[in-house]
Amino acid sequence: MAGYVGVLVSDPWLQNQFTQVELRSLKSHFDTMKREKGCLTLADLPSQMAKLKQVGENLTEQERESFIRDSYKCLDDVVDFEIFLRVYLKLQAHAAARMGNNVKNSSAFLKSPTSTLLHTISESEKASYVAHINNYLVGDEFLKKFLPIDPSTNDLFEISKDGVLICKLINVAVPGTIDERAINMKRMLNPWERNENHTLCLNSAKAIGCTVVNIGTQDFIEGRRHLVLGVISQIIKIQLLADLNLKKTPQLVELVDDSKDVEELMNLPPEKILLRWMNFQLKKAGYNKIVTNFSSDIKDGEAYARLLNVLAPEYITPSMLTVRDPSERAKLVLEHADRMGCKRYLTAKDIVEGSPNLNLAFVAHIFQHRNGLSTEAKQISFVETSPDEAQMSKEERSFRFWINSLGNSSYIDNVFEDLRDGWMLLETLDKVSPGIVNWKIATKPPIKMPFRKVENCNQVVKIGKQLKFSLVNIAGNDVVQGNKKLILAYLWQLMRCNMLQLLKNLRFHSHGKEITDAHILEWANSKVRNSGSQSHMTSFKDKSLSTGIFFLELLSSVHPRAINWSLVTKGETEEQKKMNATYIISIARKLGCSIFFLPEDIIEVNQKMILTLTASIMYWHLKEPSEDQSFASSDSDSSSMDTASTSTLDDTASESSADDISNR
Repeated sequence: MAGYVGVLVSDPWLQNQFTQVELRSLKSHFDTMKREKGCLTLADLPSQMAKLKQVGENLTEQERESFIRDSYKCLDDVVDFEIFLRVYLKLQAHAAARMGNNVKNSSAFLKSPTSTLLHTISESEKASYVAHINNYLVGDEFLKKFLPIDPSTNDLFEISKDGVLICKLINVAVPGTIDERAINMKRMLNPWERNENHTLCLNSAKAIGCTVVNIGTQDFIEGRRHLVLGVISQIIKIQLLADLNLKKTPQLVELVDDSKDVEELMNLPPEKILLRWMNFQLKKAGYNKIVTNFSSDIKDGEAYARLLNVLAPEYITPSMLTVRDPSERAKLVLEHADRMGCKRYLTAKDIVEGSPNLNLAFVAHIFQHRNGLSTEAKQISFVETSPDEAQMSKEERSFRFWINSLGNSSYIDNVFEDLRDGWMLLETLDKVSPGIVNWKIATKPPIKMPFRKVENCNQVVKIGKQLKFSLVNIAGNDVVQGNKKLILAYLWQLMRCNMLQLLKNLRFHSHGKEITDAHILEWANSKVRNSGSQSHMTSFKDKSLSTGIFFLELLSSVHPRAINWSLVTKGETEEQKKMNATYIISIARKLGCSIFFLPEDIIEVNQKMILTLTASIMYWHLKEPSEDQSFASSDSDSSSMDTASTSTLDDTASESSADDISNR
């Protein structure tokens, strides 16, 4: 769920874009403008934003005015603070797109690693992504009337405006992510249906590992080219790198010598594994250079020539290794790849110019098509996992995607490795509880001195205790050492704290009371009961929840038209339970819930993820305008809430975290 920033902004997406300091600074500027102008409209913003550093210094007033005029239909619309923030972010992205990395006084507001990718998209990349979409979605029944897309036009952005294409592309990248029964698919969608599709798309993209900070549903509806392509690029990258792990391709153990190296390999991000594989094959060919990136190191085409010669020597062209002109060699490389049956994700020009995204896509496709690894199962016993390790892997995935959704300064690929210096944990804590981190005593990466990492992690533990986490016998050094159980236990409590904080901040609903797990449980039961259903949840580990019926009824109670009951099963068999679970997750994301777990978590009744789902639905419902939006709908409910708040039910979802720490 989103990190909370002040009470100035109610929109969760906007909450993720700014620190509290940034938000207060912008609010002060906004209030000054309102005092000076009285009623502030969109037409006033080009001149009034001159004092904002990045927007004011890198765009002229005429450029700001032109951009706002192109982005909004009516410049006489009155501007509130949230609209002001959205305009600011759009102008900032526009300035970054025009000036690249040379933007003066670049602020921390655009701190997603995605933002660099978004503003370096080329026509060549667009053509490559269009070709990929045409190839993988050609057989789709709904999209067949739109395909193939012409890469020389802007048809891609027009087709993307209803959200269906990107939802389908997500399912190509990670099959089963979106239950297609939840997608609004018809020839003419109304604005609400389009918005639901885009909300489903963005929340699902986050759930498979995309970074979508600074991107909203309106950007898709308006067909903002760089933002739409940025999301598509990430989805395609996730698809192409899907096999770069030991679970999908156990033959990768051939790249290492012993079990210690295997563990290191398992913790590497897919791009690093791809580079290691490429260098492994190049070493066979006697290529002495080490390829460290997908840009400058392969611009001359020689590494490609050697790689393809090792993988498919039967298609070799002798001149490919001797030709001196890089452009000519690049052409021969692509001809060789064609003979192998590899799809082209780039042109010879892209190789010579060192396009990192397209080169990565090309190498990843070569790996998928022919990886050249042994089919023997040697050393694969190293990567066999126990049930506990499999569960830790699922939790690591959920927490990683949640942290990446908050818009921190860096993207993390593995929580067990990337959190060990404490910095990203401190950033996440500051998102969850603004102002709680003492940045004066924190050390920013890269950190050479080990004791500085321990200092950061000691502060992480100290803050956890301030937030009343269960941290018995845990010290900062445990995080530095990468203790998996302790890191996961801490992250669960941090995520839970974030959920409760978000709900607490809706004070006009909570009447100023602290929100507990018990309140969430009672709220859910109350909503379902008041809808006329007999379903009931005794706790967040109630085994009856595995059918999915309770959550379908809960979603229906908060949004009566959300569920198509003709698509719901009884949840009696494993297959029926899975169908219901995938439908629940997609409908929740479609409404606006940002959740990071799998259907198995519902089927197996993972109490942590069950609490997360319930709290997410509760938060979405309570911030939506309606006639009755209180935690307790009657005096009797209020009384039961008071009783629940003094119960021990809080331990239901957090007891395993405490056990992890006390049993270390």
